[in-house]
Amino acid sequence: MALKQYLQFKLSQKLSPQQIQLMKLIQLPTQAFEQRLKQELEENPALDTGKENDSADAIDEFDNSTDDYNDNDTIDAEDINVDEYLSDDEIPDYRTQANNYSSDDDEKSIPYASGTSFTQHLINQLNTFRLSEHQEEIAQFLVGSVDESGYIRRTLSDITDDLAFTQNVYTSEEEVEEVLKIVQQLDPAGVAARNLQECLSIQLQRKEQNPDVELALKIIEKAFEQFTKKHYKKLMQKFSIDEEQLKDAIEEIERLNPKPGGSYAGNNKIIEHIVPDFAIKIVDSELELTLNGRNAPELHVSREYNNMLKGYKESKEKSKAQKDAVLFIKQKLDAAKWFIEAVRQRQQTLYVTMSAIMNYQQEYFLSGDERKLRPMILKDIADEIDMDVSTISRVANSKYVDTPYGTKLIKEFFSESMTNDQGEEVSTREIKKILETVIEEENKKKPLTDEALSKILKEKGYPIARRTVAKYREQLDIPVARLRKKI
Repeated sequence: MALKQYLQFKLSQKLSPQQIQLMKLIQLPTQAFEQRLKQELEENPALDTGKENDSADAIDEFDNSTDDYNDNDTIDAEDINVDEYLSDDEIPDYRTQANNYSSDDDEKSIPYASGTSFTQHLINQLNTFRLSEHQEEIAQFLVGSVDESGYIRRTLSDITDDLAFTQNVYTSEEEVEEVLKIVQQLDPAGVAARNLQECLSIQLQRKEQNPDVELALKIIEKAFEQFTKKHYKKLMQKFSIDEEQLKDAIEEIERLNPKPGGSYAGNNKIIEHIVPDFAIKIVDSELELTLNGRNAPELHVSREYNNMLKGYKESKEKSKAQKDAVLFIKQKLDAAKWFIEAVRQRQQTLYVTMSAIMNYQQEYFLSGDERKLRPMILKDIADEIDMDVSTISRVANSKYVDTPYGTKLIKEFFSESMTNDQGEEVSTREIKKILETVIEEENKKKPLTDEALSKILKEKGYPIARRTVAKYREQLDIPVARLRKKI
């Protein structure tokens, strides 16, 4: 038997729990970070927020870092000697305040929509109808099946089965459909429809009838597929109408609400307000970056916990209960020390990353012209500031910046590059902007095909294949030529 020897090298990198938590902190946008901070303050009594007034002259024992932040820095989580927490002075001030943020945004609560829920709004209306107890049970179940857009997406057979199995209400599909017709009389118009065609039809039936509305209703009920595919000539032939009549009917349809549930203000959903994590301003033709002040809380270790450790150190007789207590205190102080340092590193990481992006895209931020966005990938910024690509990704994917041109998601500034006919590298973002402009200026009666768009871009110096045009168009959420057609 031959004896074989294998030499195997295995390289593995393990992140400590503290590093993983730091990465999660970096990923959090401002509002989520505030919630995380609040949670930490509630869970760790050794951590306090605000200024420690009596410690102005104290030495911050934990602030032993340099200005140059290294992404590979780890947070020391070793067992801590009591003496490390004590000094001749009062408790040190573990403030993490930096001078690179603004004092804006005092509002810290997440606003909620007020009023009753959408479901309750519909149930309240049911009380105005004369329904038997049996019908009332079916109607309430149907209302409970309405989704946030205002539709009932489930089949009548499923609803009938569910009524029997979960509510002990035995009925038939025919009876459920009868009650559904009643539910569809509720406001907003179009609610409880089973599909878009039925939703539009209900709304048109509710409108004051005139020739335009009547024609629109015929188009929706009898030629819905041709309407959605914009086969206007077929519609004119089918209903023996001219272009002007068709245009008026389509205008009636375009005024309808395809998502009746979405228009109701009291649907108990959180109103999502974007809180910019950074702000970029132009001051004397120079760019100025600030980090939202809500990302830079003042934190320090609790004076009370420091005094407990002092008392333990000074006591001559140390009981088991005291030892257990001081072990608990040290664990909490460890956690407080780590969290304060993590918050500081988060601040520095955010600021350094955004500063590099701002400098890289200086021409864009000074002009607001998207055509001046340079090709930029995550690695460009990672190499610039000597951080890991994953860290840059965490900042870019979840953070917003307030610019003179509106609030932008940072990842929007990243794009691949391609070479134009002059041999220069240009951003794919620049090409998309030109594509968008060409489509905006096209004749909507004869929209440009992807092939035609490809030829126009080539004439402008961007040799792009038709399939690439199609890909960029889809990324811009622009439909194909046929669906952009107007009469």
